[in-house]
Amino acid sequence: MLEPVNRLAVLESLQDLLGDAGLLTTLEDCARYVTGARYGVGQAMAVARPNSAVQLSQLVSLCAAHQLKLVVQGANTGLVAASTPDQSGQYLVLSTERLSRCIEIDTVNRSVTVDAGVTLHDLNEALKEHDLCFPIDLGANPTIGGMIAANTGGARLIKYGDVRQNLLGLEVVLLNPPGRVLDLQSALRKNNTGPDLKQLFVGTSGAYGIISKAVLQVHRLPKQTATALVVPRDQAAVLELLQRLERDCGELLSAFEGISGQALASVLRHVPAISNPFGSLADIPDYCVLIELDTSIAQQHSGLCLEDLLSNSLATLLTGSDDDIITNAVIGRGKDLWRIRHAISESLRSEGKIIAFDISMPRSSLVDFRQQAIGLIKTHYPFLQIMDFGHWADGGCHFNLVWPHVAAIAYDATTVSAVRDAIYDMVVREYQGSFSAEHGVGPYNQTYYHRFTSQAAQQLAGKMQRLLDPDRLFGLTWFGELAE
Repeated sequence: MLEPVNRLAVLESLQDLLGDAGLLTTLEDCARYVTGARYGVGQAMAVARPNSAVQLSQLVSLCAAHQLKLVVQGANTGLVAASTPDQSGQYLVLSTERLSRCIEIDTVNRSVTVDAGVTLHDLNEALKEHDLCFPIDLGANPTIGGMIAANTGGARLIKYGDVRQNLLGLEVVLLNPPGRVLDLQSALRKNNTGPDLKQLFVGTSGAYGIISKAVLQVHRLPKQTATALVVPRDQAAVLELLQRLERDCGELLSAFEGISGQALASVLRHVPAISNPFGSLADIPDYCVLIELDTSIAQQHSGLCLEDLLSNSLATLLTGSDDDIITNAVIGRGKDLWRIRHAISESLRSEGKIIAFDISMPRSSLVDFRQQAIGLIKTHYPFLQIMDFGHWADGGCHFNLVWPHVAAIAYDATTVSAVRDAIYDMVVREYQGSFSAEHGVGPYNQTYYHRFTSQAAQQLAGKMQRLLDPDRLFGLTWFGELAE
């Protein structure tokens, strides 16, 4: 902990380095940087906002010299508290939002070099002019650096992969030696000249180094899309539907998103601008699936109409017989249907307090898991509402629960902890899944990391973190063993 006089000296040094626009110290100015997107409010010693890799390097050197702890923050859209400070007031929030000048597009190589603080929206706006996109589809607008630190996936992972699969190069500012710039900015897709060091910094919540720039593979904008909201015969039919679409549509399948009837009803209750695709609330099914096909080839060049392909494929599954895989389908209205999917998380907040689960498992286990998890909740916690949705094509599930505002039982943190333990134990131990599919570790998942990650893996990860951050300046996420 810095002594008061030392704290003033450090703030003066930070002010000299960053200028008035680069350092925020008042409670009012720091408020949005210390408030999590979903959980908690912390306190910060100050907020530092470097505007170049050179400033960032000098800032890290200064912080190391004064043993000033850091929490790195992009757009602060994460949901595991990895980008917001704790209540101690000892952390300096290092915001990358001013590292947002560079967007250098190589159309021939189909790549882009981009500053870490550039947002996903701004990147795609720049790429759009060149008929390109970075197709990681999320319900938020994070920075590119934050997306790499969390290894985000999103709704179209089945076709385009996660951030890791689209990352070509990085520039990283290290903590050991403090402030050293590690230049890994290769734009090569093939490079087997040694360890792929950039992958050390993917999905590690910034604990191994601060990303300042990235080189990304980008994709052609779709020329055609086709969308449908489909009602499966029953839960088991969801995976039958997925397999049939993969057989009929192949690599054209870009999204396959499960939505529970409760989640859909919540959107329709709380977002009046969204219309009910099934007509009335009474007609909302127990479960439905949002399907999308896309291609970057125009219809006049391929002769293929995606809407016809999707309609014909679904027609073979809806014939009026008892063996039908689906019972209803709304085809078209792509933007309206995607608005439903993206509105789910926000609508659940209006229902009550969210108990969120970002989990994954082999997709062949999803039906059994969902049945068992629903049974557990209805038996032991019947006052909780199950409003789940997720990326079934890649085994992802947001098994979100809501503690209703109107519940007869008052919200209780101990009960919430017991629910989390029960669901995570089921996911990891019974279904060989993950307790964090794409949100990362961070303070809110730290306990489960230590519970479920093997001792050997924790030892190796801890050794790497000690090597890269020997003085523990990044203290929010620790990948070593608890005893260390």
